[in-house]
Amino acid sequence: MADAPERIRIDKWLWQARFCKTRGLAQELVQGGKARVNGQRIDKPGRAIGPGDVLTLRLGKGQDARICVLRVLDCGTRRGPAVEAQTLYALLEPEG
Repeated sequence: MADAPERIRIDKWLWQARFCKTRGLAQELVQGGKARVNGQRIDKPGRAIGPGDVLTLRLGKGQDARICVLRVLDCGTRRGPAVEAQTLYALLEPEG
């Protein structure tokens, strides 16, 4: 992805990486305090992230919630197929 920007809004990245079905849901996740960037809790969907940042996400609700820790590898340029989305990050800890 040679044309990928160096930094991207976290809500857009979560949508492109297929962690959220819509950007609106990605914004809700961030505004709900369910995201951390490099260990710091964030609540603004416009927060820029880039390669090397470590994200901690709380996905799901209640008993079905799981914590996902990952490193951003690329910003991407579009919401492509799942195989392409998986190249944007590396899981650091197994989901569970």
